[in-house]
Amino acid sequence: MTAARTTRRAPGKLMIAGEYAVLEPGRPAIVVAVDRYVTATATAAEGADIVIDSDLLGHEVRLRRAGQGLEALPGEDPSLAGGVLAHVVSVVETIDRLRTERRLPLAPVRLSVRSDLHRAGVKTGLGSSAAVTVAATRALADHYGMRLSPEDGFRLALLASVRVDTGPSGADLAAATWGGWVSYRSPDRESLLAGLHRDGVAHTLRCPWTDCAVGPLPPPTGLALHVGWSGSPASTTALVADLATRPEWQGALRTRFIEDSEACVSTAERALRHDEPEVLLDAVRTARGLLTRLDAETSLGIVTAPLHRLCEVAESCGATAKPSGAGGGDCGIALLPAHHSAALLRLRWTAAGITPLPLEVTTGLAADPAAEDRIVPGPSPSLQGHT
Repeated sequence: MTAARTTRRAPGKLMIAGEYAVLEPGRPAIVVAVDRYVTATATAAEGADIVIDSDLLGHEVRLRRAGQGLEALPGEDPSLAGGVLAHVVSVVETIDRLRTERRLPLAPVRLSVRSDLHRAGVKTGLGSSAAVTVAATRALADHYGMRLSPEDGFRLALLASVRVDTGPSGADLAAATWGGWVSYRSPDRESLLAGLHRDGVAHTLRCPWTDCAVGPLPPPTGLALHVGWSGSPASTTALVADLATRPEWQGALRTRFIEDSEACVSTAERALRHDEPEVLLDAVRTARGLLTRLDAETSLGIVTAPLHRLCEVAESCGATAKPSGAGGGDCGIALLPAHHSAALLRLRWTAAGITPLPLEVTTGLAADPAAEDRIVPGPSPSLQGHT
């Protein structure tokens, strides 16, 4: 039997270090979950196989199961299923395929999605697509009575994500699943997509995910994380795609950047594990320098004028700051030692046209994230289903 109503939420994220390099399988990044959420609610549907409503749309969308996926009912805009709703649709299709492979029944479902990761409908760079994917995966799986460990939920959400785009590393999905400060290394998403097409969802979930690793990190002591919004959204997908076309990125520049980034992230991880805040601040400064150097060498537009201003103002207040994520807009972060004034930082950011965001580090979607839980190669035996 399916549950009458199942509501789950997943937090947004900020990148601390490892941007761009983490796109390479096995390369590390540090990501943190913050207390802005996407909430997904699954209930029984009427009048269609799948009904999706979202606060980012002015109306609900009705879909039907057809062949290997979903399609819009007559009168619906077919572009929505591959546009603003692409990640939610992929979650439904991925779980549908998993249940079909396991000869489990399907049922009409309504998914309602609400997001706190936007300002007046504009995204702020907190990983809204990932939070939607994780929240919808958990809500729909729980609605069906499936038992998902955090690892199961992450894997299933990442498979739904790669069906839309193999570019993103999955670090934001890891943050939304485990919460807190997270160490992450990405799997080969192209290989996962090929496995889905060749072997199906169930087999791809069970097989080893080479290079992938997720683990918790202790938060820094004596340092407060502050977040500023540049005022303009940015497309991570577009920036990543643009970088991939640059001839200079195919040679020594790429190798040097990835190796330097890995060294920087490794230093930051050790600093967190050994409670060395000054070492962590040095690593964050290095991460900013790497992004600035990459921008100068590629003219990609990573460090916009507002993001540069955000960092410079934060530094003048005693913080260490950098853009968070792919840059081009969205957010920057500042780590402020406890003996410096947070009020002054917020005041100066505001005067400089930067919007301080009142965010706190939060736990993830899972009720018990299991402090020692790590992605390791091998089967995922707890991913079962019942009705």
